Amino acid sequence: MANVPSDLKYAKSHEWVRVSGQVATIGITDHAQHELTDVVFVELPPVGRNLKAGEACAVVESVKTASDIYSPVSGEVSEVNKTVVDNPSLVNSDPYGAGWFFKVKLADPAEPDALLGPAEYQAQLG
Repeated sequence: MANVPSDLKYAKSHEWVRVSGQVATIGITDHAQHELTDVVFVELPPVGRNLKAGEACAVVESVKTASDIYSPVSGEVSEVNKTVVDNPSLVNSDPYGAGWFFKVKLADPAEPDALLGPAEYQAQLG
């Protein structure tokens, strides 16, 4: 059973969001990293890029596939995790910690409220 932390919001496309003030930190869920298997490459959006919720903005490659990562929220990319670019295996070993992808300054602070809660995301997983 996948780890689904209770303090996060989730997109149906398997990204997680941790909101702190006006900033949302985004990564992929434990379920997503498990499905991908060994992550070998991560490409992140540039700092300053404006994202719309649902927009493909990053790429993750594993030994078996490449997948687009979608921004669950709208806003400006304020920071990227260079450590995960240099060490993509962090996505597998610590998807909710050191394996985060990027931070977005929220265009609408209420937008994350429309995402799935932990119980809803767990139900989606079955």
